[in-house]
Amino acid sequence: MTGRLPKLTIWRAIFAAIMVCALYATYLRVVYGLGGATNLSDRFPWGLWIAFDILCGVGLASGGFTLVAIVHIFNIERYKPVLRPAILTAFLGYSLVVVALLFDLGRPDRLWHPLVMWNPHSVMFEVAWCVTLYTTVLFLEFIPVVFEKLGWHKPLTWIHNISVPLMIAGVLLSTLHQSSLGSLYLIVPEKMYPLWYSPTLPAMFYISAIGVGLAMTIFESWHSSRAFGRALELPLLASMGRVLAVLMSAYLWLRFLDLSRRHVLDLLTVNRTETWLFLLEIALMAVPTVLLFQKSIRMSPGALYACSVMVVFGFIANRLNVGVTALEAGSGTNYVPKWSEVSITLAIVAAGFAIFRLVAQHFPIFEAHSPELAYPEVGEREEHRVAVG
Repeated sequence: MTGRLPKLTIWRAIFAAIMVCALYATYLRVVYGLGGATNLSDRFPWGLWIAFDILCGVGLASGGFTLVAIVHIFNIERYKPVLRPAILTAFLGYSLVVVALLFDLGRPDRLWHPLVMWNPHSVMFEVAWCVTLYTTVLFLEFIPVVFEKLGWHKPLTWIHNISVPLMIAGVLLSTLHQSSLGSLYLIVPEKMYPLWYSPTLPAMFYISAIGVGLAMTIFESWHSSRAFGRALELPLLASMGRVLAVLMSAYLWLRFLDLSRRHVLDLLTVNRTETWLFLLEIALMAVPTVLLFQKSIRMSPGALYACSVMVVFGFIANRLNVGVTALEAGSGTNYVPKWSEVSITLAIVAAGFAIFRLVAQHFPIFEAHSPELAYPEVGEREEHRVAVG
């Protein structure tokens, strides 16, 4: 009996502590509402759960549509070995975003209302529909992994028959809502600090989401290779790092061009908290961008991983600055997340890592498609589709 119990490690102990705190925080949220579980107010209604759990969560899950577009739309097949993990990450990310929304909404029991009570003039309506539809697409893209594990040939064939429109729909839906998350802030120009408010926010959100999708692919590949004893696809990830450097260069150039056109660059000389947080965000993106143009950095697993981590943290800093810092400065409020907000956010992140590891242990996430599950009637193209779900 003792041999069946999981070994207690420091990480499992931390995971258990986070979950216990989150359960109590959930109790406070359900019983006492947002007022009892958060430091939100009428003047500052969106806090950590929106800025991190939603804005960051959706962006960090963008590797799915990025890799699907690269492999199947642009037909760059060499990236296929990292496609399944990216789709799994995206599916988990979007599913956990829905969980986060249940905490943030004042009436979580009405989460389904946008699906039947249409308001086509609302950006939130568009985001709600796109996230719902894309989560469904991700489910359909991931479910072949389950069918493959179970050896179910016919459902695999059904999924293959709709694979092309499914992939196109997924890329289009992601393009729409990744940019629309930036559109949410276009309606409050007077309430945001000028370093972050911009009419180009939708485009900036979209470009940075693609970048962080590539960075997350490198990040998860590095961790997966260590956790499961797999060889790191270094040449593949190195080429991805080069694309990331070019993409982040374009993003940073457009960012400063926008600041210049809006005549707010002089704000960078003002000694205030917003200035330093902006510089931190830019540094976290600019430093790895410069480093990744060097082949020696890209071909070093540790250096490549460090650069991807910096890009991820730079992306998180940007979304937190847009969702919290900029609105604080504009509204004159001082928001500090309550411990219960932090604990629920940590629990959602921890759950994502734990579920990814569990699924990767029991399903062929990193394995090539088994020959015995090939479809003679549809040939090689079928194998390619099943291999990526």
